[in-house]
Amino acid sequence: MTSGQSGPYGDQGQQGQPGPPPGQGGPPQGWNAPPPQQPGYGQEYPGYAPAPSAPTGFGAPAAMERPQTVRIGIGALVAALIIGLIQSIVTFSDVDALIDQTLQTSTDPALTEDVIRSGLIIGVVIGLIITALQILFLWFAWKGRNWARIVIFVLGGISVVFGLIGLAAGSTESTGFLTSLGWFSLILTAVGIVALALKPSNEWYRYRGWQRANGQG
Repeated sequence: MTSGQSGPYGDQGQQGQPGPPPGQGGPPQGWNAPPPQQPGYGQEYPGYAPAPSAPTGFGAPAAMERPQTVRIGIGALVAALIIGLIQSIVTFSDVDALIDQTLQTSTDPALTEDVIRSGLIIGVVIGLIITALQILFLWFAWKGRNWARIVIFVLGGISVVFGLIGLAAGSTESTGFLTSLGWFSLILTAVGIVALALKPSNEWYRYRGWQRANGQG
Protein backbone atom coordinates (compact mmCIF):
# COMPACT_ATOMS: atom_id res chain seq x y z
CA MET A 1 0.00 0.00 0.00
CA THR A 2 1.30 3.41 -1.03
CA SER A 3 2.19 5.81 1.73
CA GLY A 4 -0.36 8.60 2.47
CA GLN A 5 -3.41 6.41 1.69
CA SER A 6 -5.79 5.18 4.28
CA GLY A 7 -8.87 3.07 3.80
CA PRO A 8 -10.00 1.38 0.60
CA TYR A 9 -10.25 4.59 -1.40
CA GLY A 10 -7.20 6.37 -0.13
CA ASP A 11 -6.84 9.52 1.88
CA GLN A 12 -9.61 11.85 0.70
CA GLY A 13 -7.87 14.72 2.34
CA GLN A 14 -5.15 14.68 -0.33
CA GLN A 15 -5.61 16.51 -3.55
CA GLY A 16 -6.12 14.43 -6.64
CA GLN A 17 -7.31 11.31 -4.90
CA PRO A 18 -10.67 10.03 -6.14
CA GLY A 19 -13.62 9.88 -3.76
CA PRO A 20 -15.86 6.89 -3.32
CA PRO A 21 -17.79 5.79 -6.38
CA PRO A 22 -21.56 6.51 -6.59
CA GLY A 23 -23.67 4.13 -4.59
CA GLN A 24 -20.84 3.34 -2.20
CA GLY A 25 -20.22 5.24 1.00
CA GLY A 26 -22.17 8.41 0.10
CA PRO A 27 -25.33 9.77 -1.54
CA PRO A 28 -25.56 9.62 -5.33
CA GLN A 29 -25.13 12.69 -7.40
CA GLY A 30 -28.28 14.73 -7.89
CA TRP A 31 -29.89 13.30 -4.79
CA ASN A 32 -31.72 15.84 -2.67
CA ALA A 33 -32.20 15.50 1.06
CA PRO A 34 -35.87 14.89 2.13
CA PRO A 35 -37.76 17.90 3.47
CA PRO A 36 -37.85 18.19 7.24
CA GLN A 37 -40.81 16.41 8.82
CA GLN A 38 -43.59 18.54 10.19
CA PRO A 39 -44.04 18.24 13.94
CA GLY A 40 -47.07 16.29 15.03
CA TYR A 41 -50.10 17.69 16.78
CA GLY A 42 -49.16 19.23 20.10
CA GLN A 43 -45.42 19.37 19.27
CA GLU A 44 -43.51 22.59 19.11
CA TYR A 45 -41.97 23.98 15.95
CA PRO A 46 -38.23 24.46 16.38
CA GLY A 47 -37.43 28.06 17.01
CA TYR A 48 -41.03 29.05 17.79
CA ALA A 49 -42.75 29.42 21.13
CA PRO A 50 -45.84 27.27 21.72
CA ALA A 51 -49.19 28.85 20.97
CA PRO A 52 -50.83 30.26 24.10
CA SER A 53 -53.76 28.23 25.40
CA ALA A 54 -57.07 29.66 26.58
CA PRO A 55 -56.89 30.87 30.16
CA THR A 56 -58.43 28.68 32.82
CA GLY A 57 -62.02 29.63 33.54
CA PHE A 58 -62.39 31.56 30.31
CA GLY A 59 -65.93 32.92 30.07
CA ALA A 60 -66.68 32.20 33.72
CA PRO A 61 -69.13 34.44 35.61
CA ALA A 62 -67.81 36.57 38.41
CA ALA A 63 -67.29 34.64 41.64
CA MET A 64 -69.82 35.44 44.33
CA GLU A 65 -70.76 34.30 47.79
CA ARG A 66 -74.24 33.15 48.80
CA PRO A 67 -76.29 36.39 48.69
CA GLN A 68 -78.42 37.69 51.51
CA THR A 69 -81.59 37.04 49.53
CA VAL A 70 -80.88 33.31 49.52
CA ARG A 71 -80.12 33.32 53.25
CA ILE A 72 -83.35 35.19 54.00
CA GLY A 73 -85.40 33.01 51.67
CA ILE A 74 -84.18 29.69 53.05
CA GLY A 75 -84.39 31.00 56.63
CA ALA A 76 -88.00 32.12 56.16
CA LEU A 77 -88.98 28.77 54.67
CA VAL A 78 -87.30 26.89 57.52
CA ALA A 79 -89.19 29.05 60.03
CA ALA A 80 -92.47 28.33 58.22
CA LEU A 81 -91.68 24.62 58.35
CA ILE A 82 -91.08 24.79 62.10
CA ILE A 83 -94.36 26.65 62.63
CA GLY A 84 -96.14 23.97 60.64
CA LEU A 85 -94.68 21.29 62.90
CA ILE A 86 -95.88 23.21 65.96
CA GLN A 87 -99.36 23.39 64.44
CA SER A 88 -99.39 19.63 63.91
CA ILE A 89 -98.20 18.94 67.46
CA VAL A 90 -100.89 21.19 68.95
CA THR A 91 -103.59 19.74 66.70
CA PHE A 92 -102.77 16.09 67.47
CA SER A 93 -101.86 16.61 71.12
CA ASP A 94 -105.34 15.47 72.18
CA VAL A 95 -106.39 12.81 69.69
CA ASP A 96 -109.48 11.74 71.65
CA ALA A 97 -110.89 15.27 71.70
CA LEU A 98 -110.22 15.58 67.98
CA ILE A 99 -112.06 12.30 67.31
CA ASP A 100 -115.04 13.41 69.40
CA GLN A 101 -115.26 16.71 67.54
CA THR A 102 -115.15 14.89 64.20
CA LEU A 103 -117.92 12.46 65.26
CA GLN A 104 -120.12 15.32 66.46
CA THR A 105 -119.82 17.27 63.22
CA SER A 106 -120.19 14.25 60.90
CA THR A 107 -123.50 12.69 59.84
CA ASP A 108 -121.93 9.74 57.99
CA PRO A 109 -122.77 6.49 59.85
CA ALA A 110 -119.75 4.76 58.29
CA LEU A 111 -117.44 7.23 60.01
CA THR A 112 -116.61 5.43 63.23
CA GLU A 113 -114.01 6.10 65.88
CA ASP A 114 -111.65 3.45 64.47
CA VAL A 115 -111.93 4.90 60.98
CA ILE A 116 -111.14 8.39 62.23
CA ARG A 117 -108.20 7.17 64.30
CA SER A 118 -106.75 5.26 61.35
CA GLY A 119 -107.16 8.31 59.15
CA LEU A 120 -105.35 10.48 61.68
CA ILE A 121 -102.45 8.02 61.87
CA ILE A 122 -102.17 7.90 58.08
CA GLY A 123 -102.30 11.70 57.98
CA VAL A 124 -99.48 11.98 60.52
CA VAL A 125 -97.29 9.55 58.54
CA ILE A 126 -97.91 11.38 55.26
CA GLY A 127 -97.21 14.70 56.99
CA LEU A 128 -93.87 13.43 58.29
CA ILE A 129 -92.88 12.22 54.81
CA ILE A 130 -93.79 15.58 53.28
CA THR A 131 -91.83 17.39 55.99
CA ALA A 132 -88.76 15.23 55.33
CA LEU A 133 -89.00 15.99 51.61
CA GLN A 134 -89.30 19.72 52.32
CA ILE A 135 -86.18 19.59 54.48
CA LEU A 136 -84.36 17.79 51.66
CA PHE A 137 -85.43 20.38 49.09
CA LEU A 138 -84.38 23.22 51.37
CA TRP A 139 -80.96 21.63 51.86
CA PHE A 140 -80.37 21.27 48.12
CA ALA A 141 -81.60 24.83 47.53
CA TRP A 142 -79.17 26.06 50.19
CA LYS A 143 -76.34 24.28 48.33
CA GLY A 144 -77.28 26.06 45.09
CA ARG A 145 -79.35 23.43 43.26
CA ASN A 146 -81.72 25.34 41.01
CA TRP A 147 -84.07 22.37 40.49
CA ALA A 148 -84.71 22.33 44.27
CA ARG A 149 -85.55 26.04 44.16
CA ILE A 150 -88.10 25.38 41.41
CA VAL A 151 -89.70 22.59 43.45
CA ILE A 152 -89.89 24.97 46.42
CA PHE A 153 -91.60 27.56 44.21
CA VAL A 154 -94.25 25.03 43.18
CA LEU A 155 -94.88 23.55 46.63
CA GLY A 156 -94.73 26.94 48.34
CA GLY A 157 -97.17 28.46 45.90
CA ILE A 158 -99.64 25.62 46.41
CA SER A 159 -99.24 25.91 50.18
CA VAL A 160 -99.95 29.65 50.12
CA VAL A 161 -103.05 29.29 47.93
CA PHE A 162 -104.65 26.49 49.94
CA GLY A 163 -103.60 28.12 53.22
CA LEU A 164 -105.36 31.34 52.28
CA ILE A 165 -108.48 29.41 51.30
CA GLY A 166 -108.48 27.52 54.59
CA LEU A 167 -107.93 30.59 56.75
CA ALA A 168 -110.52 32.58 54.85
CA ALA A 169 -113.12 29.83 55.24
CA GLY A 170 -112.40 29.49 58.96
CA SER A 171 -112.92 26.41 61.12
CA THR A 172 -114.90 25.81 64.29
CA GLU A 173 -112.20 23.45 65.57
CA SER A 174 -109.42 25.97 65.07
CA THR A 175 -108.36 28.14 67.98
CA GLY A 176 -107.01 31.66 67.83
CA PHE A 177 -103.51 30.33 68.52
CA LEU A 178 -103.61 27.91 65.60
CA THR A 179 -105.05 30.60 63.32
CA SER A 180 -102.22 32.98 64.23
CA LEU A 181 -99.66 30.27 63.55
CA GLY A 182 -101.28 29.64 60.18
CA TRP A 183 -100.99 33.30 59.16
CA PHE A 184 -97.36 33.48 60.29
CA SER A 185 -96.57 30.34 58.30
CA LEU A 186 -98.17 31.74 55.14
CA ILE A 187 -96.36 35.08 55.46
CA LEU A 188 -92.99 33.40 55.97
CA THR A 189 -93.58 31.07 53.03
CA ALA A 190 -94.43 34.01 50.76
CA VAL A 191 -91.33 35.92 51.93
CA GLY A 192 -89.14 32.90 51.26
CA ILE A 193 -90.47 32.41 47.73
CA VAL A 194 -90.07 36.09 46.84
CA ALA A 195 -86.52 36.25 48.26
CA LEU A 196 -85.40 33.21 46.27
CA ALA A 197 -86.86 34.73 43.09
CA LEU A 198 -84.96 38.04 43.33
CA LYS A 199 -82.11 38.95 40.96
CA PRO A 200 -79.18 38.27 43.37
CA SER A 201 -80.59 34.80 44.02
CA ASN A 202 -80.95 34.13 40.29
CA GLU A 203 -77.35 35.19 39.63
CA TRP A 204 -76.00 33.03 42.45
CA TYR A 205 -77.90 29.94 41.29
CA ARG A 206 -76.61 30.56 37.77
CA TYR A 207 -73.06 30.85 39.11
CA ARG A 208 -73.43 27.64 41.13
CA GLY A 209 -74.68 25.85 38.02
CA TRP A 210 -71.59 27.02 36.09
CA GLN A 211 -69.34 25.77 38.91
CA ARG A 212 -70.85 22.29 38.83
CA ALA A 213 -70.68 22.16 35.03
CA ASN A 214 -66.92 22.84 35.26
CA GLY A 215 -66.26 20.47 38.13
CA GLN A 216 -65.73 23.21 40.70
CA GLY A 217 -68.79 22.79 42.87
